[in-house]
Amino acid sequence: MGRVQLFEIRLRQGRVVYSPGEPLAGAVRVRLGAPLPFRAIRVTCMGSCGVSNKANDGAWVVEESYFNSSLSLADKGSLPAGEHNFPFQFLLPATAPTSFEGPFGKIVHQVRASIDTPRFSKDHKCSLVFYILSPLNLNSIPDIEQPNVASTTKKFSYKLVKTGNVVLTASTDLRGYVVGQVLRLQADIENQSGKDTSPVVASLLQKVSYKAKRWIYDVRTIAEVEGTGVKAWRRAQWQEQILVPALPQSALPGCSLIHIDYYLQVSMKAPEATVTLPLFVGNIAVNQTPLSPCPGPGSSPGALSPVVPSAPPQEEAEAVASGPHFSDAVALSTKSHSQQQQPLSAPLGSVSVTTIDPCVQVGSPAGHSLHPPLCISIGATVPYFAEGSGGPVPTTSALILPPEYSSWGYPYEAPPSYEQSCGASTDPDLIPGS
Repeated sequence: MGRVQLFEIRLRQGRVVYSPGEPLAGAVRVRLGAPLPFRAIRVTCMGSCGVSNKANDGAWVVEESYFNSSLSLADKGSLPAGEHNFPFQFLLPATAPTSFEGPFGKIVHQVRASIDTPRFSKDHKCSLVFYILSPLNLNSIPDIEQPNVASTTKKFSYKLVKTGNVVLTASTDLRGYVVGQVLRLQADIENQSGKDTSPVVASLLQKVSYKAKRWIYDVRTIAEVEGTGVKAWRRAQWQEQILVPALPQSALPGCSLIHIDYYLQVSMKAPEATVTLPLFVGNIAVNQTPLSPCPGPGSSPGALSPVVPSAPPQEEAEAVASGPHFSDAVALSTKSHSQQQQPLSAPLGSVSVTTIDPCVQVGSPAGHSLHPPLCISIGATVPYFAEGSGGPVPTTSALILPPEYSSWGYPYEAPPSYEQSCGASTDPDLIPGS
């Protein structure tokens, strides 16, 4: 019988990334050391999605198919020794979703070829994965140009008998970003109490939802920036920037089993206060000039008015009067800035992550090319499960939370003091996100 020395699939011009609705052309290449009888030579182009209940498990519990087309390249006969090429061409459907790969599921598009041999002979198979990128135009998202602002007021107790408020307001210059674009963050904190706050932390979060027999929520921190705390009876403003790394696009249109969401969470640990801003990551930038939160040439962060409590407790008024008093508000400094670069499975390269001066005006995304970077893999993290209409419940770790993000453990600090522990509010109406 014949011996197959080479059996492979090659796409025209070596392409690996396609758009929905494009033709996909290539050839099946066979090299034989001896004649090979066969019954049929076939090639199939297919796209599908599979989801599992276990991380990195290829045994899918739920699947859906997007397209599956087959061509017969040769009927029954015998291939002589030597090299043979069988060209083929498929038309990719316009509704095909973007390729994606995560720990609990993936959207994969591939070409498969097979040589069916006579009975008692070994069949030969090969496959080649290609990627589809369906560009997400951020301008098609409703209200994408509207301001992205969220605020919360936290009432808390300290020193056993004293109470105060902290008002935390966070905003971003846009609601949607593309890879390489700068996300500008501004946080305003009003400390209406006699106790200093803990550092403020901003985290860019990615939440991937997998629809298996039950919903699985996979949440991870993409980037994190930490600023200093706010002194008692002070108002402060914190401005920072995060460079959006190579990330899968939001939503994954065309797929009903996997959904991707992004959030910017700004939080403090003491007192516990959190605001969450939904964000979108796409491929075509918002065609609107961003409103930069950086100070203008004629203003400075110190020009803000200080917080003046309407009626502070007598003991607090005495404490403030006896200590140093600052008439001007302050601008918070940044303690740490870390970003986690996403691994790329597609051979399109990646976007490097750098630290940027807080007031550099960047009006357009960095590193634009004809084909934007395509991120396939997001890595494995801790899953969250939800039954029915109930909220997600953590499985093994308390460090990664579902979408409400109401009790994140950031920033990482020493355990709270006795006064802090006794001063924690137990009123459910005062818990952010409740």
